[in-house]
Amino acid sequence: MINIMKTSFKKDQTKESLYQESVLKELLKLGPIGLATEKFMRQRKVGLKFRNQKNSGASWTLAGNIHLNANHFSLDSKPENPGMLSLVVHEAHHLKQGLLIALSVYGELDAWQVGFNFYKEMTGSQLNPILVELMELPLGFSRPVLKQAADLMKAYSPGYRSDLLPLYPIHRELVWWLTRKEPVDP
Repeated sequence: MINIMKTSFKKDQTKESLYQESVLKELLKLGPIGLATEKFMRQRKVGLKFRNQKNSGASWTLAGNIHLNANHFSLDSKPENPGMLSLVVHEAHHLKQGLLIALSVYGELDAWQVGFNFYKEMTGSQLNPILVELMELPLGFSRPVLKQAADLMKAYSPGYRSDLLPLYPIHRELVWWLTRKEPVDP
């Protein structure tokens, strides 16, 4: 029984590895952002996996992996799927940012802009008007702009929990709470 389970696990692992390789090859074809994402994922050995998620299309993990929402994607999904590839770019961008930045509205705005700009360049499609407005926001430490970004994310995806994130990376958020001074834009 144990040998059968090990064999099955190895087959699934191999299938996942082959699928990830096909996704990375697709990214190579898709301009500077795709190329940079592919390079980052290979260098950092970022795994691409699937798991059910309630409120997002994908997520990143502390272990440095990307999990695509198994309710929408599987090993049978086409590796050239623009929506899936833009989610991979988005989550890889969070991994590049690091924990403190990724877990903030500032980090989300940055990753949403990178991911949806990649999607738009890849497809040539018009974005939803809410996303157009989000893409036009300046990335910086203006609290009103970051509050607007969180509201737009929530309007686009009502289940999305941007309301739970601090506006700034937590170390900057703490300084703001103590001083009420906005950090200098990066």
